[in-house]
Amino acid sequence: MTTPTPPVYAAPVGPKTNTLSIIALIAAFVVPLAGIIIGHIALGQIKRTGEAGHGLALWGTILGYVFTGLYILFIILAVVAAAVVGTAGTSLNGY
Repeated sequence: MTTPTPPVYAAPVGPKTNTLSIIALIAAFVVPLAGIIIGHIALGQIKRTGEAGHGLALWGTILGYVFTGLYILFIILAVVAAAVVGTAGTSLNGY
């Protein structure tokens, strides 16, 4: 007499990851403004549908804001540096 084989059950499948959340995280490094916009859209979709990927979308949004701020700061510093270098050789008398 053989012993009966116990039934085999598959592991439960979790919710699908939101595609825009992945794109938001990648875009935050390449085009930060796109990361911000896509991240907010993904967060709205995740809230509405219950999909996975909330952390990815949140980090895409946060990094998008950080990199955008750094780019703006870099541009301001570059303009100020160009203005300082451009006026370094001039005098007040005009000679």
